[in-house]
Amino acid sequence: MDNSKLIGYSPIGIAHSRFTEMKNTPVQGAFAPQATGEIEVFEEYRDGLKDLDTFTHIILLYHFHLSQGYDLVSEPQIEDDPHGVFSMRVNRRPNAIGFSVVKLDRIDGNILHVSEFDILDGTPILDIKPFVNMMDNRPDASNGWVKPPHMEDIQNETSKRASGN
Repeated sequence: MDNSKLIGYSPIGIAHSRFTEMKNTPVQGAFAPQATGEIEVFEEYRDGLKDLDTFTHIILLYHFHLSQGYDLVSEPQIEDDPHGVFSMRVNRRPNAIGFSVVKLDRIDGNILHVSEFDILDGTPILDIKPFVNMMDNRPDASNGWVKPPHMEDIQNETSKRASGN
């Protein structure tokens, strides 16, 4: 790879949760309202949290720190048909960047208490953005290949993982 194309980021915080292994982490936080965690924002970025508490949901961008390598085509957890990496939300990606929309329950100093959480403990947080329903919701968006029964499979798997079963 041409080093002139490399981009670097420094974390602004770290995720804390009871999820220590991918196999026990909810597949999607939207289906796991009982899954909670904390985002510790590093002290030097604390002032950036001003007014974040006026939002009910936030978008977390993070680094899949335990992911190794990637496959451009693979089978998702919910189906046996292979799909391209860019049509799936998997952690094994060319750039190990993840995102989650989580519910912001409250902020205590530099600690964000969140639910609908699907992030491993110790995950480096790269950025936080507010979820703005009128800009981030697209009612006419297609769900692509992820349709029932796949959505039901995701919900069932997420509920099982979030409850610790």
